[in-house]
Amino acid sequence: MPTPRTVAPESTAVRVALWRAIHLQVDEAPHIIEDEVGLELVGPGENWRRRPDMGKNGTSGFRAGVVARARYVEDLVTERIADGVAQYVILGAGLDTFAQRRPELAAKTRVFEIDQYGPQEWKRRRLHELGYGVPDWLRLVPVDFEADEDWWERLVEAGFDPDRPAVLASTGVSMYLTEDAVADTLAKAAKTAPGSTLAMTFLLPPETVAAGGDEPRHPIRFRSYFTPDDMLQLARDSGFRDVQHLSTADLTNRYFANRPDGLRPQVGESFLLATT
Repeated sequence: MPTPRTVAPESTAVRVALWRAIHLQVDEAPHIIEDEVGLELVGPGENWRRRPDMGKNGTSGFRAGVVARARYVEDLVTERIADGVAQYVILGAGLDTFAQRRPELAAKTRVFEIDQYGPQEWKRRRLHELGYGVPDWLRLVPVDFEADEDWWERLVEAGFDPDRPAVLASTGVSMYLTEDAVADTLAKAAKTAPGSTLAMTFLLPPETVAAGGDEPRHPIRFRSYFTPDDMLQLARDSGFRDVQHLSTADLTNRYFANRPDGLRPQVGESFLLATT
């Protein structure tokens, strides 16, 4: 018998959505991103800010990292849509809210959200309950990763055109995958048409971050870590034409310079930016 699917969001997706929301409530302006739709989706109850992982100071580095990566991807998508790219793929979408917060922009493209069956079904129901619905330009693409379903095949079946350029984003996902699974994801993403862009976050090995003078405080031991050189080489080997590394420092300089509250991302997570 197949294992019953739990129709509920992943706890990590809930935490990320709440960090995006609490950023507006506890951090000073200017805010890196304004997103309370995730809070609306979760509906955590009136005491949600008392959760241990919502402490203003204790989790500020993680919170800053989450809002920074969300803002970077959104800026990238905005830029590429302006250039005429009409497909946006979110790998491991979780409680991403781009389609709900920016419908006027999202409607200019076709947004594909890839996630596990159970969490995605829960999100679909919540979107209808809250009145957002699922417009035709938003495609929810369920994939059973545990059963080794091919997300690329499911994506094409959902209407993705591999012959047209796209933006693909994968944030906060690679560290939960094995190195082989990350390589497989890159190889599939590299099959997109010339002019496509992938933005993927990855974690640096803890010992290399510590050697740089900022001790990492990852709450759990993740499944994969990469040095920037290793990740760039892996992307090249997968078939990407141009590859870049964006460090925590790059995002800090871009979004957190001269903040009066000193908010900044914790060192340890980087971006791969790769184009076909």
